[in-house]
Amino acid sequence: MANDIANRQTTDLLVDLEYRGLIQQSTNREALDEKLKKERVALYSGFDPTADSLHIGHLLPVLTLVRFQKAGHLPIALVGGGTGLIGDPSGRSTERSLNTDDIVAQWTDRLKGQLSRFLDFESKDNPAKLVSNYEWLKPLDAISFLRDVGKYFTVNYMLAKDSVQSRLANGISFTEFSYMILQAYDFYKLQQDHGCSLQIGGSDQWGNITAGLDLIGKLGGGDAFGLTLPLVTKSDGKKFGKSESGAIWLDRTKTPVYQFYQFWINTDDADVVKFLKYFTFLSPEEIAALEEDVKTRPEQRNAQRTLAQEVTRLVHGQEALDSAENITRALFSGDFASLSEADLVEALAEMPTTTFEGQAETSLIDLVVAVGAAPSRRQAKQDIESGAVHVNGQKQTAIDFVVGPEQRLYGTYVVLRRGKKNYYLAKFH
Repeated sequence: MANDIANRQTTDLLVDLEYRGLIQQSTNREALDEKLKKERVALYSGFDPTADSLHIGHLLPVLTLVRFQKAGHLPIALVGGGTGLIGDPSGRSTERSLNTDDIVAQWTDRLKGQLSRFLDFESKDNPAKLVSNYEWLKPLDAISFLRDVGKYFTVNYMLAKDSVQSRLANGISFTEFSYMILQAYDFYKLQQDHGCSLQIGGSDQWGNITAGLDLIGKLGGGDAFGLTLPLVTKSDGKKFGKSESGAIWLDRTKTPVYQFYQFWINTDDADVVKFLKYFTFLSPEEIAALEEDVKTRPEQRNAQRTLAQEVTRLVHGQEALDSAENITRALFSGDFASLSEADLVEALAEMPTTTFEGQAETSLIDLVVAVGAAPSRRQAKQDIESGAVHVNGQKQTAIDFVVGPEQRLYGTYVVLRRGKKNYYLAKFH
């Protein structure tokens, strides 16, 4: 539909994406720019259900779809209920494990729910769409697919793609080798059924995207375009999206909100401006001001705090952000009594924990030893007398101090701190 949307943000959309470093590769940039300025364009990005949750590595394509929708276009989020049964070789050195139909179906539904947090499916003007390629891939029979689609792909063409080349040394199954054709067919199918003329994805998807463009051209489908986003990297060479405890998930039951918030707070100065551009909707002027803060007042960490606030609010909402900031303040000040029980449980989740059954009270010296904060009663006594031990944020220097029910937060929890950062949790039942 060739609607004139000159009054929208579209005129500057590619300029904004370029400023944010979000364009790695694109086909026919000038023609795409002209089309985006003149028409409301349908575009898609695919998300295979290889787990029961998206992780922060998926945020870049998700938020880019959001940027297109804010500019007046029509985003389509494709969940690979079909391709998820096959496995994408892109960016991998080994074969994926194949999951059952039931597992992939469950994960597909979970991903659909998460994508609904970001895209507006109720917009009267330009609603987003959510589709699963299981709908059109499942009914295909092998003979028809090979005759009608497979004949357009030569083996030499497929071997030349980076996603296949990188796997030849270790071997690649025909199952994953065929993934490129299935994704190409997805693009053609969306072009035919939804007028989709643009596919976006990570730079490791370039070969799959261009295969789709070639198929559309050979089947006479009309103009189509591809655009890839950079793979997110950290300046220290460590993999983005990982913490000491594992991947950073968008599901708060897999990655608690406090841990999610802390991941962004701990962003290195060398990465924070790039991540502000990638993962927030702050204006260039706001980002420039934060970049100046990094240069002139790095100790204040204003850029990191803003990044953590913006992304946590975007993914989990304002209430969850408030909770994460309350926990952060409590861990800094030691004032755990100010937290709600839910926030307290989340704050204590990573602490070394010792459980006590049926114990009415215990001396502080014995408790310090029991939770592992000191190796002996003698050392515990020295630590208490020197002011190194805190109970629920309060310094205790009396060696005869007794920890009883009145010290138990919500009737259960006692938080011990030895030194500045060593926390231990005692749980009484």
